Amino acid sequence: MPRAFTSISIFAFDLDDRGQPVRAWKTVYDGGEAEAVEEAKAAARSHAGALVVKREGHPVVGEEGDPIVVFQSGKIGDFD
Repeated sequence: MPRAFTSISIFAFDLDDRGQPVRAWKTVYDGGEAEAVEEAKAAARSHAGALVVKREGHPVVGEEGDPIVVFQSGKIGDFD
């Protein structure tokens, strides 16, 4: 039986023509939290904002937990 798992996602945000943050890209990260934070810090240098989020999941029952913000920098928008 599959056990619970943790997924880590990195988001980058740019500003639209009204100065509002919009998602530029998202990637599901295959490494650990510390490495994801380093990737997000690098993304924050060329984007308006960056974010690292992790979620716990339980595939057997089809559940995905609430997002937990691990790192946030700059202006961010919707990431869900």
